[in-house]
Amino acid sequence: MKRIQIIAEMKAACRQLTRAGKTLGFVPTMGALHEGHFSLVRASRSRCDATTVSIFVNPLQFGPTEDLSKYPRPLERDAELLEGLGVDLLFMPTVDEMYPAGARTHVLVEGLSDKLDGASRPGHFRGVTTVVTKLFEIVRPDCAFFGQKDAAQVAVLRKLVTDLDMDVELVVCPIVRETDGLAMSSRNIYLTPEQRQQALVLQRALMRVQMAAEQGERDAAKLGAIARQVIAEERGAHLDYVAIVDPETLDPVGDVSRGTLVAVAAYFGTTRLIDNVVIAGGR
Repeated sequence: MKRIQIIAEMKAACRQLTRAGKTLGFVPTMGALHEGHFSLVRASRSRCDATTVSIFVNPLQFGPTEDLSKYPRPLERDAELLEGLGVDLLFMPTVDEMYPAGARTHVLVEGLSDKLDGASRPGHFRGVTTVVTKLFEIVRPDCAFFGQKDAAQVAVLRKLVTDLDMDVELVVCPIVRETDGLAMSSRNIYLTPEQRQQALVLQRALMRVQMAAEQGERDAAKLGAIARQVIAEERGAHLDYVAIVDPETLDPVGDVSRGTLVAVAAYFGTTRLIDNVVIAGGR
């Protein structure tokens, strides 16, 4: 595995692979890697001839009160794990390399970037779409792999790719969970043992909603009330949102008959976690 920090070197290495006729898969990350990330790497390796991963803690997607300074950065550990998984190229740029002095350009998907996590974290998705646009131009992958846990991000990036006619396929992989059901997240390490148990309420709420939908409940307001009630019963959880929305537009829906994203976010102490489930349409 080749480790690269300079944009020009990364471009050259990626072009060398594609000129040789290899398909290129890409997994963008912020590091502190876990099994969720590794599932994306495996998906890339199963589908593409070569796989590249980026590790970059992107300051543009953190708000002024968020955890940028304490975000975990075990770079050497991450690199060794990725090498063991057979990654071909690892891109680890500095902030100055990605955003040199004088950089003024941002990319914003209007109408989506202020919904769900975008409403709770103003400016977050502008930071995501700006860095992803840069990374896609540097790597020029055939396929880019993202996790379903970040469902709002997936919707924003799909719109970005469509609107800018980007020649990349977004591949969305299932949520990877701990054995007790907690969705894997780099932020889980911030939880105390007590908060770790409290956080399981997110999946419980989603499972209750899914069960109600499978039993015939179609009314989104009633399903949302079920999720809020379950979360309210966990005193350690401080609800951010329960959203029942169209998975592409992130607009609220009145019923779930056509396929719906049910997304939740809550704080446990100062740690904000998200989770979601997709309710299939057709009933």
